[in-house]
Amino acid sequence: MAQVSLRQIKKTYPNGFTAVHGVDLEIKDGEFMVFVGPSGCAKSTLLRMVAGLEKITGGEMWIGKKKVNDLAPKERGIAMVFQNYALYPHMKVYENLAFGLKLSGISKQEVDQRVRHAAELLEMTHLLDRFPKQLSGGQAQRVAVGRAIVKKPEVFLFDEPLSNLDAKLRASMRVRLTDLHRTLRDSGQAATSIYVTHDQVEAMTMGERICVLKEGRIQQVDTPTALYNRPANAFVASFIGSPEMNLIKTNLHQADGQIKVQLGTTQLALPATHTARLSNNKAADVIFGIRPEHIHFHARSQGDSLPLETTFRFMEHMGAEIFLYVSLGDTPLTVRMPAEEAEALAQLERGAPVQLHIQMSACHLFDGQSELSLLQP
Repeated sequence: MAQVSLRQIKKTYPNGFTAVHGVDLEIKDGEFMVFVGPSGCAKSTLLRMVAGLEKITGGEMWIGKKKVNDLAPKERGIAMVFQNYALYPHMKVYENLAFGLKLSGISKQEVDQRVRHAAELLEMTHLLDRFPKQLSGGQAQRVAVGRAIVKKPEVFLFDEPLSNLDAKLRASMRVRLTDLHRTLRDSGQAATSIYVTHDQVEAMTMGERICVLKEGRIQQVDTPTALYNRPANAFVASFIGSPEMNLIKTNLHQADGQIKVQLGTTQLALPATHTARLSNNKAADVIFGIRPEHIHFHARSQGDSLPLETTFRFMEHMGAEIFLYVSLGDTPLTVRMPAEEAEALAQLERGAPVQLHIQMSACHLFDGQSELSLLQP
């Protein structure tokens, strides 16, 4: 078991392009850390540098008490699960799991013990005599994970391992991998895991902490709940959450002893908690953020919701809830509400006025220039 330390890690290619800009990150012993971000944000590059598959051009990489910058992948105590499972087609599952161990000179008895233990953990003992062509996508994925487990590494690395599976199978494999990580950790085995994905739903459901990346720089590292409720900037706010947060470029006004935000033709007063945090802020241009579930069709009884006139565009029925799409002038807004509220909207035609209510205590404000949160404590 080991922690992973990235200290001012940089990656610059021979043509001068810098993909990773001085990343500092501490991954705790036994933690499940997720790297998430859009395509091209360098999350896979960062993972490959941990693995030793990409050369580090600046900074220090530590796994446990070892500085690994110049160590070969096999000397780093890592095991990697790729997007492409790369199973040997001419070998049965048992042999696929055992092959690397046999090359390492481990005794036949120890190999058999490790293989069967991994098969039990992954509930695939019945698959040991099958060839890869006889496996489903989910079964092949489990074999790839099992091949990592038998190595007993200090750190597990996962590079978008579920992206080739259908939506239903991805959901079940998320649960299986998360449960496996906790089982290994609770039993005292190596469990430090770094998992790369572009899917923020995967990140939110699997990660104990999430590292959000953009253009080779860390935007925020925190728990899923903290990222969702307290995003550090507008990028994190828009990337984490589905549907994404509504973001509106606007400005603030001082009036009647209150700070008000301009939304369309309406000025809405910010709650006292927000006003107190803005006391030292002089920014007039801001980005106003509100999650789709914090816009309501009916006013909330708590009294912290304020009315806003919008224009109906269309609706999506999602079963237990609906996504309502409206516009505020030229700005589109997404609203998430219980399906039972859809009846009142069923007869609306495109362009019809709709009065909604914004839960102001749940709103976010970001600086219009830096896009950093103005409400962080």
